[in-house]
Amino acid sequence: MDWPQSTCYLNGDWLPLAEAKVSVLDRGFIFGDGIYEVVPVYYRRPFRLDSHLGRFERSTREIGLANPLDRAGWRSLVERLIATCSADDQFIYWQVTRGVAKRDFSFPADTPPTVFAMTTPFTRPSPAQRQQGLRAVTRTDERWLRCDIKSVSLLGAVLARQFATEHGADEAVQFRDGWLTEGSSSNVWVVRGGTVIAPPRDHLILEGIRYGFVGELCQRLGVPLEVRRLRRDEVEGADELMLTSATREILPVVALDGRPVGSGRPGPVYARLRAAYDEAIEALQRR
Repeated sequence: MDWPQSTCYLNGDWLPLAEAKVSVLDRGFIFGDGIYEVVPVYYRRPFRLDSHLGRFERSTREIGLANPLDRAGWRSLVERLIATCSADDQFIYWQVTRGVAKRDFSFPADTPPTVFAMTTPFTRPSPAQRQQGLRAVTRTDERWLRCDIKSVSLLGAVLARQFATEHGADEAVQFRDGWLTEGSSSNVWVVRGGTVIAPPRDHLILEGIRYGFVGELCQRLGVPLEVRRLRRDEVEGADELMLTSATREILPVVALDGRPVGSGRPGPVYARLRAAYDEAIEALQRR
């Protein structure tokens, strides 16, 4: 396998990514017992880092995992990672697991966590994705009931994305008991009558950092925003559908289960939010 020629951080050491190794008894490997974050970097500046740190802290608390660094420590680590990469736009990935211990479901005592972090160049969504939109398929949400925790155990998300791939789609839009939850790795937004509607932030979805950001953009633009449960028929009959995530930023969905969403083209609400999103990113370059 060809590994990126990049430097990573592992348990206090800086080393080439290809040389980084962890024990097969690491609980992240054995149980998926850990938490991760992905932070986009634009113009060599991390975007909404404090929000990512806040979500990381919440996730670690929810599973009783000690956070190995304070916020100043994480900021310092992120800054050093950015400096190791020549690309102006990057993705910072870090994860913390409960560490290496004898295989036992109970938490080990006095076991230091495993801390890993890396960065890679980030290619923003293409003009074709922005202008032509994405295709999605619907699927029953079969994941566990604590989707609000950003766990490294992602088999449910992997299966959902593979389902989309096998059906020639870019994303799977998931429903639990007939109610919209989210995509395999994205939050889903419905537009009906000019109003943006989003599922509530509860244990059934991961509160993406862009979830809060889109809410701010709606307020700034005067776009009505409603947070409530959404039935399947409301999603299928939407005027517009949008996805948000760290990797996809904000993108329109123009087809769902092979049928056009609205006009079958990116809609006007998306266009306004996309322009405001890009303006916020460009502002980082002027800082």
